[in-house]
Amino acid sequence: MSSSVINPAARLRGLKPDWLSDPKVWRTEFLAGLVVALALIPEAISFSIIAGVDPAIGLFASFTMAVTISIVGGRRAMISAATGAVALVIAPLNREHGLGYLIAAVMLAGVVQVVLGALGVAKLMRFVPRSVMVGFVNSLAILIFMAQVPEMHDVPWTVYPLIIGGLALMVFFPKVTRVIPAPLVSIVSLTVITVAAGIAVPTVGDKGALPSSLPVPGLPDVPFTMDTLTTIAPYALAMALVGLMESLMTAKLVDDITDTHSSKTRESIGQGIANIVTGLFGGMGGCAMIGQTMINVKVSGARTRLSTFLAGSLLMVLCIVFGPVVSDIPMAALVAVMVMVSFATFDWHSIAPRTLERMPTGEIAVMVITVICVVTTHNLAIGVVVGSVAAMAVFAKRVARLADLTAVPDPDGTGVVYSVTGELFFASSEDLVGRFNYATDPDKVVIDLSATHIWDASSVAALDAVETRYAKHGKTVEIIGLNAPSAALHGKLTGELTGH
Repeated sequence: MSSSVINPAARLRGLKPDWLSDPKVWRTEFLAGLVVALALIPEAISFSIIAGVDPAIGLFASFTMAVTISIVGGRRAMISAATGAVALVIAPLNREHGLGYLIAAVMLAGVVQVVLGALGVAKLMRFVPRSVMVGFVNSLAILIFMAQVPEMHDVPWTVYPLIIGGLALMVFFPKVTRVIPAPLVSIVSLTVITVAAGIAVPTVGDKGALPSSLPVPGLPDVPFTMDTLTTIAPYALAMALVGLMESLMTAKLVDDITDTHSSKTRESIGQGIANIVTGLFGGMGGCAMIGQTMINVKVSGARTRLSTFLAGSLLMVLCIVFGPVVSDIPMAALVAVMVMVSFATFDWHSIAPRTLERMPTGEIAVMVITVICVVTTHNLAIGVVVGSVAAMAVFAKRVARLADLTAVPDPDGTGVVYSVTGELFFASSEDLVGRFNYATDPDKVVIDLSATHIWDASSVAALDAVETRYAKHGKTVEIIGLNAPSAALHGKLTGELTGH
């Protein structure tokens, strides 16, 4: 038989996920999913409180989001669930119109995300510069830590040694073995200690009652009218944009950590599908959870969709089957895990003295602006947008300085040749207009643009203004050296940008 023929059994083995053929991968993914599931419970309950809904609504959302995105998402090992950003967006809608409208908004937001994903909104991620990404990561670490501060305020003194003990376990246990994730060891150990010793500290059960059954699918209890659509549309659009922004930024971060590529378009569409499914099961919607994703990928070492699927599935198992046990987990154990995640997430290299000495001032400013915006607004999307705009302004200012103008006499002595170098766009072209010697130049003026490129209408308008000023002095201007795209833009717009 020809060697080019592939054995069907071998082909099937090649299509198998890693976790089916490697027990070590299965163990890593399972334990990572379990740790994430435990960490999701108090987070989902807290976000439910922010949104003003029953804790079960947030837990159902975390279950359906994680399970669905593990199948349809574009980034393996990333965790999607109920999030604080989404809770903040939809809380006013729930407060003013009720749960039915909230669920309808979640489903509409999913539809919007699917449409935006299909239109290629993920391609906008290429415009997010590294300085904004670093600011995003650092502000995320700060927010994760700040979210733990209330759990350390006005609590019994025994909470503090428990947190310290949990942190110590996560630092030193990996030196003994990495077979079992250190966060899981920390959670189990602190739970056993508090229960066995009868130590009275805040527990997961104090956050709210856990659900006792699986969610049931159904349509939201709202009138299907235009009034309903106009009511939920603004909230749905805001949720869709915030959710996509956080999810795509998280996917990009995981790409960097794992040194792998993911489909941002598939992730965008997958987020929409997950929110539609979540709405059908009565959940509050969500997006990628950066803190839990860091637990899964960076702390626990998960790399496949199995960990994401198990995080959602085990969440429901823990709530329904092991509810009483999970309720006894001290919040101190989960606080310790999240503090460790915060420390591991922060890019300490970005603030090292040697790095700051070498980094351009503009890059540092963009990073700081991003962090300040995120921390003050508690909205990662706002910080990314403001940081990206600031980065564009810094870039435009830097590039504008590169545009230059030099004049040399025409070889035949009857005119002058101006040579333009650099890039011509709105930030550089206006400054160029004032650098010509309109009154004293000879009657023949040549502008050589062979060492530049015309990028926008502002540049064409500036060249028109130069010609107009020379014309007022009775002098002629000849523009030469245009490359093909610049010539096409100039030919299309010259003389058409003013009304007189």
